[in-house]
Amino acid sequence: MGQNPKPAPAALTRWIAASRPEDWFRFFTGSITVKIMNSCWCNSSKVWYSRTDFRMKLELFAVRLLGLGFSGLLLVKAWAEPNPAPAGAEPRHSATNEFRLISPGPADARIAFITAKMLEELQYDRKPFGDAISSQFLDRYLESLDPQHLHFLQSDLAEFERYRTNLDDLTIRRTQLADTRPAFEIFNRFIERIQQRVAYVDQLLTNETFSFDADERITINRRKAPYPKDLQEAQNLWRDRLRYEYLQEKLGKAEARKKAEKEKASRGTNDLNGAASPPKKSRSDAEQIVETLANRYHRTLRTFRDWDHDDVMQVYLTALAHVYDPHSDYFGHEQLDSFSITMNLSLFGIGAELQSEDGYCTIRRLLPGGPAEKSKKLKEKDRIVAVAQSNQPPVDVVEMSLNKAVQLIRGPKGTEVRLTVIPAGADSSERVEIRLIRDEIKLEDQAAKAKLIEFPPRSPGENPVRIGVIDLPSFYASFDPAHTRGKGEIRSTAADVAKLLTKLKQENVSGIVLDLRRNGGGSLEEAKRLTGLFIKEGPVVQVRDADGSIEEDRDNDPSVLYDGPLVVLTSRFSASASEILAGALQDYGRALIVGDASTHGKGTVQSVNTLKPYMRLGNVVWTNDPGALKVTIKKFYRASGASTQLKGVVPDIVLPSVISESKDFGESALDNPMPWDTIPSAEFQRLNLVDAFAAELRKRSAERVAREQDFAYIREDIEQFKKLQEDKTVSLNEQQRIKEKEEAEARQKARDRERRARPEPVEKVYEITLKQVDLPGLPPPVQRTNQVSAVTNAGAASQLSASADAETAAAADDLENADETAPAVDPILDEAQRILLDYLSLLRKREVVATGS
Repeated sequence: MGQNPKPAPAALTRWIAASRPEDWFRFFTGSITVKIMNSCWCNSSKVWYSRTDFRMKLELFAVRLLGLGFSGLLLVKAWAEPNPAPAGAEPRHSATNEFRLISPGPADARIAFITAKMLEELQYDRKPFGDAISSQFLDRYLESLDPQHLHFLQSDLAEFERYRTNLDDLTIRRTQLADTRPAFEIFNRFIERIQQRVAYVDQLLTNETFSFDADERITINRRKAPYPKDLQEAQNLWRDRLRYEYLQEKLGKAEARKKAEKEKASRGTNDLNGAASPPKKSRSDAEQIVETLANRYHRTLRTFRDWDHDDVMQVYLTALAHVYDPHSDYFGHEQLDSFSITMNLSLFGIGAELQSEDGYCTIRRLLPGGPAEKSKKLKEKDRIVAVAQSNQPPVDVVEMSLNKAVQLIRGPKGTEVRLTVIPAGADSSERVEIRLIRDEIKLEDQAAKAKLIEFPPRSPGENPVRIGVIDLPSFYASFDPAHTRGKGEIRSTAADVAKLLTKLKQENVSGIVLDLRRNGGGSLEEAKRLTGLFIKEGPVVQVRDADGSIEEDRDNDPSVLYDGPLVVLTSRFSASASEILAGALQDYGRALIVGDASTHGKGTVQSVNTLKPYMRLGNVVWTNDPGALKVTIKKFYRASGASTQLKGVVPDIVLPSVISESKDFGESALDNPMPWDTIPSAEFQRLNLVDAFAAELRKRSAERVAREQDFAYIREDIEQFKKLQEDKTVSLNEQQRIKEKEEAEARQKARDRERRARPEPVEKVYEITLKQVDLPGLPPPVQRTNQVSAVTNAGAASQLSASADAETAAAADDLENADETAPAVDPILDEAQRILLDYLSLLRKREVVATGS
């Protein structure tokens, strides 16, 4: 289990406050080493988990593009002589004065200095923060703010060029206080461009009639395209993107109307409720679309105008961290809270999932057992308009960013929060105040869980075969960097999986599938402990420090909880701690690895270093929480000596997958990834439990994959996906889009019909949660018929239709009627189970031969 961070010694804190830059260098590079924090996390990689096809990802990315920007204009003098505007620069618009300029906060200078020094001296590569880093820092910040190259003009870039080689000088200064004004100048310029875009969109929506009958296409992903050279070119891009969004809305409304007509027809013509209701005068589709798009753009603008200096610093310092590697990050206070919640699988609050809808903080779901659900006073779709702490005055949260509203609602266990709510379906003028006492909320959906699957006998006289499937979404553990949580429940992945394994063994399973397909990592200690459940003592992973020293992380417990047949299921989304576990079990020959062409490829260790102990400077102390720096300090190597970095873990049996064909997933798709390399192998005893069967298991699996219909669908999707990767554009012709959509729907309906015609599944499935693990026997089996089709290859795009249009990802929902839904399918998991059954069969045959001899 990962350890919580310890506060820095007081003497060290005082020394840092009084030290000079050259003292820092000697401190970090000298013979004396002081650990700022002793928790190491192979934390989740930058994995984009989606339930839609790749085109859907790109299109949603474009539609929400305004929500991806982070920068703008600050009208202050440079700290040197004023710089004249570059030739060709766009003139300032009066709109510039219409928003509040954001300036650095009182502690930002110290936070930036400490962050930069820690990156320079703690990050694995020990890169000095010089001109080269400064140049990349500027580019990374601009890319973070405007990833699609839609907002900044080339004249803006020319103006910011003066920072290219001196951000290092401005950040690491002898005063130990960074000059952070470039971050705010650039950020505010971006808000200015956003405001110009919104004003231009308003003008287009008011004056332009949109038509979509020409043979035009739009490039959705502009990450590698040049920035617009001037405002006119930017407006052309904005107009094309608006037309694309308008067409999306138009097609969506047509689809909704068609579905409504089907539902009405299925109810019959004698709908008394409908007959009794007077006809409403409805607005045209065009009027509704204009209102929807205008609200969307203005809501996004309001969100950015609600940002403060903490938000700007979050993006600015994270951009700097990403110059060093893609997994180093600056965590502001809110982000550090979120990271802690992820690791602990719990938070203190009211137990409600919230979302932003039309400027309101809206309840999406009530978590079971939380104060909100227990009160019976809140329900889904209630809108929270104000939040008050105990007897304090309420704070209006309408139009407030969701993150800030959530921070107001969260709080220590046992404290009171008062919510002013507009009940769902009520008039906006109605207000109700609800008082709740915060409590610890368990996020059990992200905890380990299991299924027991019982297959009928393969031949008369045999017993049914039972196998277990353990779904592990992350390697969670108790984590409290600021020592604020008190004595809460200790969370441990290994302990939870041990309970599930014990239960499955009690129920006489013959083999286990460990599903890591959506596991992005977590606690290194938990990965090591979990590996130890399956092997005797020995090295699990090797870790190399920046100085080249190598340490073995070992399982020192000779006991083995489960020694039976084991299949580990991985995907491109399996990262970090998942790769350590899979790599160790593969090196030992303890488990058969099955899945995508490789795992994610994150083979680095991060430590989370709280900044608060270093905030004192002389007699000045900043009391606000400055957050933390998550920084890469080590690299992982398998027991065999091969790094998991970049290349990941290659399965013993590779199954077809759309995501394996993508160039946009995995460590290699990230900026500045660290390289793959090797070190000498550690000494360990190879068990070689799968080598003798691997060739036969691959052969049998390949034969099934070649004839199984679901894998035929996957191969079709792969071909479609390859075409999408080559094209990268979307049609703006309405009829063409309708045709593409109809073709995709027809393909999906044909698949649904074929799946509905299949025989009923013969196996029984029992779902086991941690709450049920200590109960005797098994819960009732899961009903497996009449389920909505929901292909779930680790949440990846692997079994989804890689069609040419965003709407096709939802085609499975457009069935003829609700009683003819296709059964849920997960062909990758099904094949992993069949591989395990083959494995068991081959083991039995070997035992028979051994007994007979």
